[in-house]
Amino acid sequence: MIGKLKGTIDEIGEDYVLVDVHGVCYVAYCPARTLSKLGSAGEACVLFIETYVREDQLKLFGFMTALEREWFNLLQSVQGVGAKVALAVLSTLTPGELANAIALQDRAAVSRAPGVGPKVAMRLVTELKNRAPAFAGEAINIALKQELGEGVAAAPVADAVSALTNLGYSRDQAANAVAAAMKTAGEGADSAKLIRLGLKELGPR
Repeated sequence: MIGKLKGTIDEIGEDYVLVDVHGVCYVAYCPARTLSKLGSAGEACVLFIETYVREDQLKLFGFMTALEREWFNLLQSVQGVGAKVALAVLSTLTPGELANAIALQDRAAVSRAPGVGPKVAMRLVTELKNRAPAFAGEAINIALKQELGEGVAAAPVADAVSALTNLGYSRDQAANAVAAAMKTAGEGADSAKLIRLGLKELGPR
């Protein structure tokens, strides 16, 4: 079983990269986002690998992070989603965006991926809402902090984070609390509700 490849890029194709590891070249099929982040031929690369072994083939799928690899496997636990569709989803959405879409039941965001129709999108957001592991929550936090840093977060979200920081909490604590509040409150919650739920998250357990 191959879990990670460290080598040199030999060739990058439309949906794969050829990695030279001490003279042995491995073909790893990757999301478009992963391929776009790799360098050029001759440069070093590291890929997290998911190995598929079938009776008639052995196939490798490569990812920039272990988080992407976990989502690749999680997506395929949904009926009607195979490796091709899972790669398409991860080519279209970052782990943070995917986690947000599932938490907010945003079928439209998921259906932007090629090959994902309305029915499959519905199954993805519905079935994964309660099955997504703990790293999904971390991905939401990362995405929210990025939005705050870029100044593109929704006004109620930014206001809630600002209010919590004014109460003495650090920006990271406030962002984490509001991210958790968003999962409970859902899309469209006002700042007052996010602040109230955020304080509950920050309070004693």
